[in-house]
Amino acid sequence: MPKPYPKEFRDDVVAVARKGEAPLSQIAKDFGISEGCLHNWLKSADVEDGLRAGATGAEKAELRELKKRNRLLEQENEVLRRAAAYLSQANLPGK
Repeated sequence: MPKPYPKEFRDDVVAVARKGEAPLSQIAKDFGISEGCLHNWLKSADVEDGLRAGATGAEKAELRELKKRNRLLEQENEVLRRAAAYLSQANLPGK
């Protein structure tokens, strides 16, 4: 996977594209990126600026962390459930 471009570079490209002085294909070519990449950057910038509905980068990171924490808690809960079942079997009379 290629190394991501620095945020400053992406911001500069988006600013130039938003001016609308040249077609997006020409801007992408001038900066050495693909046109699809430029479209993605523009969409992300619109979401971050509140011009378009969607989850911002910070919200996506928070959701990722919450899902990770939820998985961990579910695993811990399962371990505790199995331990309780094992210990209750050990305490049954006749064993």
